[in-house]
Amino acid sequence: MEKRFLTIRQTAKLGLLSEYQLRLWQKQGKLPGVYSGVKFMVNVPQLEEKLEEIS
Repeated sequence: MEKRFLTIRQTAKLGLLSEYQLRLWQKQGKLPGVYSGVKFMVNVPQLEEKLEEIS
């Protein structure tokens, strides 16, 4: 079963984008996800869709 929400570091390990790029997008409000307390959780399926649209 694929995990829907991952931390930025876990998402970077998938190889979609670098951790630096993910954090940059998060600060710019471009990264799909939600805060769980102080930790930002990336919505991986939405990120994959967004990258498909861009390419």
